[in-house]
Amino acid sequence: MAVRQQVCGESSNDENPEKATSRSRRSYKATNMLFEEMVEMVDILVRTDYDGKHGPYRTPNARKAKIMAKVVRSLHRNFGVR
Repeated sequence: MAVRQQVCGESSNDENPEKATSRSRRSYKATNMLFEEMVEMVDILVRTDYDGKHGPYRTPNARKAKIMAKVVRSLHRNFGVR
């Protein structure tokens, strides 16, 4: 019985990484933006200095991720777009 469990355990371990990688990556289709959506997005990016032109930042990638989260929330709230 222990041998069966090991064999079953080994075969399930081989299959799980393939399934996990294929399921974890979701692809979203890009859709056209309305002009109002684009204006809202650009306004947020310019106002919060997304390009980092106004100073050196300690963690620019974390800052950009925070700004993009704000953009996504705003677009979803105002236009229902994700």
